[in-house]
Amino acid sequence: MFLIVKIILFYNNFAGNGRARKQKDNILKQFQEAGHEVDIQITPGKEKTSQLVEETAFDGYDGVFAAGGDGTIMEVANGYLKNPAVRKPPFGIIPIGTGNAFIRDLGYSTGQIKEVIANLNPEKTKWVDAGIAQNGELPFYFFNILGIGFVSDVILTAQNFKWLGNFAYTIGIFYRAINLKTVATKLEVDGEIFECDTLFVEVSNTRYTSNFLMAPDAAFDDGILDITVLKKMSTLRLMKSFPKILSGEHIHLSEVKIMQGKDIKIHTITPKVVSPDGELKGQTPITIGVKHKALELFY
Repeated sequence: MFLIVKIILFYNNFAGNGRARKQKDNILKQFQEAGHEVDIQITPGKEKTSQLVEETAFDGYDGVFAAGGDGTIMEVANGYLKNPAVRKPPFGIIPIGTGNAFIRDLGYSTGQIKEVIANLNPEKTKWVDAGIAQNGELPFYFFNILGIGFVSDVILTAQNFKWLGNFAYTIGIFYRAINLKTVATKLEVDGEIFECDTLFVEVSNTRYTSNFLMAPDAAFDDGILDITVLKKMSTLRLMKSFPKILSGEHIHLSEVKIMQGKDIKIHTITPKVVSPDGELKGQTPITIGVKHKALELFY
């Protein structure tokens, strides 16, 4: 057992389609049984969460934790990085969301709360990168993946069926596949320009997005972002090829282009919604960079 004297836990009651509310007491009990003192803050949602974390005094804490899915982690971590504290305690993740892709790169999966808490060790941390993006709003950080096109459009459609849980994304996939559209895209990566019609552009800091191995060669501590571009293909070929994303085999398709870079600009002939870490945040055009070793993380 490793003792972290005191931590602050930013907790999303609505994570996991509302299941998180029922898990809260048990999670707090697991922390306490492991010898950790916990102060809990219920997140107010979206940008308000980031502001809450940014304005929280970290003095006296040995860890700052986010409990939720990838969207919650993004909001809490954005506030954490913008917090003016001179000394920031390491950051931790409690995976209780519908999607917890980021923590998969740490060797965990959604629901492995007991394992995460059991492994907490103030001497066991690693520095990970963050993507930083700007699309007309204030700059924001993302930690998993940022996309435009098909995947983002699926999320946009699924928003109308949130009451169906994960099945909302299945509806989104089929609806967008039937109504498949490309967009003329100009992509600039480290000064090199590519122009083509795309179905999606995904910029990855980690290997996974949801259960999909979008960027098999990505590493969240290499100071580089991995870019996956899907060019024009038919609806039938898309549906046949879609399972390949589960194993990462999609990168071998002739319609897929793989790149890496540090400075990325995406411009589309018509504005496309942007989805960082599974959330919706503005539209193209967008400029993306990487902050190397942005976050000290418990693992």
